[in-house]
Amino acid sequence: MKRWSRQEMAARLAHDIPEGAVVNLGIGLPTLVAAHLPAGREIMLHSENGVLGMGPPPAAGQEDAELINAGKQPVTLRPGGSFFHQADSFAMMRGGHLDLCVLGAFQVSARGDLANWHTGAADAIPAVGGAMDLAQGAKQVYVLMELLDRDGAPKLVADCSYPLTAARCVARIYSDLAVIAITASGLQLLDSCEGQDHHTLQALLGLPLNPP
Repeated sequence: MKRWSRQEMAARLAHDIPEGAVVNLGIGLPTLVAAHLPAGREIMLHSENGVLGMGPPPAAGQEDAELINAGKQPVTLRPGGSFFHQADSFAMMRGGHLDLCVLGAFQVSARGDLANWHTGAADAIPAVGGAMDLAQGAKQVYVLMELLDRDGAPKLVADCSYPLTAARCVARIYSDLAVIAITASGLQLLDSCEGQDHHTLQALLGLPLNPP
């Protein structure tokens, strides 16, 4: 089965971020988006640990241990970027000042419910962090994730079986097989990897999927 790589998934999402957007990239897979922002497009990247104006990852050997994102990865700062207290950063998140946030997920429901902080397993370590604030505070939420889990089960489901981070918050899913929007009229296929047509994806998910 042909799939987009993680870098291709991130590039596909980055292409859809509009000019002038203020965007938070969640920890994990979403951080890859920073390296694929279209040249010449003005996009302000925000990190919940108190950074606005992040750039792409630094070149090898150019890392600054004091310049990191919320996932403790080294980042760069674009001209005009700034640092501030984490309380101010969360005020931005909770106050509706972010145009978009990109988050990973364990599951997303067909209604747009998001589960990305706990699998419910007895030995799992809960780590919700700022995900609830981002999911509720950002004007739009995009999820970047593989469409299937390690066992081959869909992560886009009718109802989440994992504890929710937020309800009805996800607008789009960018995955290794397809880009799917969650709309008032149901799941809408926007784009798909080569060889993945509407009927194949609908059968794979076991959910109604509107064609492009």
